[in-house]
Amino acid sequence: MTTSVEVSLTHPLGPLAVDDWLVEGQPTDGTRLELIWGYPVVSPPPGGVHRYIADELVGAMRSALRAADRDDLTVLQAVPIRISTPLRIAVIPDVIVSSGSPRHVSCGAEDVILAVEVRSRNISREERDTRMAAFAEARVPYLWIIDLTVGNRVGFEALGLDESGYRRKVYATDGETVTAPGPVPVTIDTAQLAPR
Repeated sequence: MTTSVEVSLTHPLGPLAVDDWLVEGQPTDGTRLELIWGYPVVSPPPGGVHRYIADELVGAMRSALRAADRDDLTVLQAVPIRISTPLRIAVIPDVIVSSGSPRHVSCGAEDVILAVEVRSRNISREERDTRMAAFAEARVPYLWIIDLTVGNRVGFEALGLDESGYRRKVYATDGETVTAPGPVPVTIDTAQLAPR
């Protein structure tokens, strides 16, 4: 299954550039300020389950990177990414694997090997498609999506980028264990991702 979302270059752009977004800084109340098509978008702070899932993924990824002796890569949570200056897009995925230095307040898309999105709130199809298209436009090689449903059950999807867009590599429903592709393979036990 290939997921290809077109990025329209004719989309009307808002007044803010990526540099404006960087100067603005992130709110101190836990909300996330992102930039989509030049317009600021504020998301509420992630809830406890959302954060728990991100923590579990960070632990699994760090263990896999250490086991593979990949000290050239870093796992980080909620780091702003400068996706596209011309398209005025900058987002904050829940987790990333980066080849760049973790000592900066943001990173360029060229440093992002894997982006992870935990969807535990109502997200519109337009927002979901725009974010996926932005990651594809930025040529982020791997994208993992975790959907949190009723009763803290999770769905896990790992996508890999090819010439036509993102292609599903792995899909797991709640309770399944899979090996997810990335800079190194990572074992994901979906039963352990969310608290019970």
